[in-house]
Amino acid sequence: MNPERLMQVLLAPQISEKATFIADKHEQVIFRVLPDATKPEVKGAVELLFKVSVKSVQMAIVKGKQKKFGRAMGRRKSWKKAYVCLQPGQEINFVDGGGF
Repeated sequence: MNPERLMQVLLAPQISEKATFIADKHEQVIFRVLPDATKPEVKGAVELLFKVSVKSVQMAIVKGKQKKFGRAMGRRKSWKKAYVCLQPGQEINFVDGGGF
């Protein structure tokens, strides 16, 4: 895989109450990724950037919400997120600036 492509696959970590619950319980980290990213690309990008070993990757597409802008109805953009399951004993800490 192209290292330049791997550096662009991850857009941002998804930090929320649900994400921290999943991180504590299932040893998973959630990332926003490019809409055309694949599972092997996400796995390679996380291993390259954070120096951790990845067990598996699951992807989900979050549909954009319908919103009202004045009188007109609009729609937010859809985006893709990746649930990255780390090997036991591995962790990524974003509070200390875990490499991102």
